[in-house]
Order: sequence, then C-alpha cells, then structure tokens
Amino acid sequence: MTISARNKLAGKVTEILRGSVMAHLTIQVGDNLIESVITLRSVDEMNLKVGDQVNAIVKSTEVLIQKD
Repeated sequence: MTISARNKLAGKVTEILRGSVMAHLTIQVGDNLIESVITLRSVDEMNLKVGDQVNAIVKSTEVLIQKD
C-alpha cells in the first residue's frame, strides 16, 4: 500500500478499549506509547486485536516538541 505520510512508526497493539462508537487504541513503539481513537467499524474491518503488529502513521501540520 502506498501512502503519502512519511511519519510511520511500527509498533504492537497493547490495548483496545471499545466504546459505543469509537475505540481507544494503545500502541507500543519501542519504549513509548502512542494512543489513537478510531471508529469501531475500522477496528472490526481491520480485525485489530491486542498483540497485532501495526504501523502508526502521523500526518500533521503541527508537531509539538518538548525538552526537559
């Protein structure tokens, strides 16, 4: 599959919290967690399960940077 976004992070689904319409996914990328909210329909169509290897693709015009 070709995609225009360049910020692709490979990780593993560690949690799926299903709501009535949306689902909250947590993806482990190295030592970090990425969280995403997607539709239940997408979760079901992709047959997403905890433990699945996925790509988190970030497409944004704004990226916030923090330095401690």
